[in-house]
Amino acid sequence: MKFVILGFDGPEGAARRKIHRPAHLARMDALDAQGRVVLAGPLTDKAGSLIVIEADSLAEAESFAREDPYTLHGVFQRVEVHPFTQVYPQENPPS
Repeated sequence: MKFVILGFDGPEGAARRKIHRPAHLARMDALDAQGRVVLAGPLTDKAGSLIVIEADSLAEAESFAREDPYTLHGVFQRVEVHPFTQVYPQENPPS
């Protein structure tokens, strides 16, 4: 199943992001190596980040978000996790 993780930066988000980015990316790299990252990146209006991952359950996706270095170290002031159905791009387009 796919899940959207929305991380909303706190007032110190920009400064803390610089410090904790290597740990955050290392964690994302490990998940990506498993083929479980659909897409991820910062929002260009500096509001936070969007992460779409594959997980077995909502609880697993919530745990992943809760244990992210950006969450643990206050880059994200608030995190939302939502189940997601991908429509486009089609994963298995008809032939």
